[in-house]
Amino acid sequence: MPPTLRALLRRLPRSLAVLAVSWLVLSWLVVLALRFVPPWTSAVMMERRLGALLRGEHGFALRHRWVPWSDVSPWVPLAMVAGEDQKFPFHHGFDFDAIQDAVDAADEGRRLRGASTISQQTAKNLFLWNGRSFVRKGLEAYFTVLIELTWPKRRILEVYMNVAELGDGVYGVGAASEAYFHAPPSRLGPAQAARLAAVLPSPRRLHADRPSAYVQRRADWIQRQMAQLGGPAYLQQAPR
Repeated sequence: MPPTLRALLRRLPRSLAVLAVSWLVLSWLVVLALRFVPPWTSAVMMERRLGALLRGEHGFALRHRWVPWSDVSPWVPLAMVAGEDQKFPFHHGFDFDAIQDAVDAADEGRRLRGASTISQQTAKNLFLWNGRSFVRKGLEAYFTVLIELTWPKRRILEVYMNVAELGDGVYGVGAASEAYFHAPPSRLGPAQAARLAAVLPSPRRLHADRPSAYVQRRADWIQRQMAQLGGPAYLQQAPR
């Protein structure tokens, strides 16, 4: 073996270790910064922009506007928790009961169920891409742990409300409330908040402003869940 190649191979483990540590530090610093700084975009938004460009969707216009927690009706975060992740105030990023239920459903041949928490969805929306590969799920778990360790629960929910896709090219409650209800998010009531949360499983196909029978049934169910949880006070149990 040539001496140069031998030297390179000797240095390889150290170089890989340096790269791994650098990745860990850099990713944590980004997550730490986003605890205090509103993200101006997200990986999923950039993916949507690129996809529209590649498909030649010349009329596509992405809509997004950051709105702080204090300027959002308390019904909106409650509706998202009621519809997506009712254990959000109490878990540490993963709902293991929901994961087990999803595995059992798959084993029995039933329709595949989602088991992602709001923390996991926030991690995916901010840093990753759509898809179901093991690599993406592994990175999602990594960023979920970082977010849960670094952000309080209210910050996680605040970011989620602002980066979640709520319509085709419509991201966040600020853009969605203006597009669908012609009102600022601070004025949304429980019914409107429930309709926004009802489209989250498939926001490019479902419509909050023109709800199908399915969306309306789901919105009604979310409203009932909101009442059973005890209203906006339910989220006060989450660490701020």
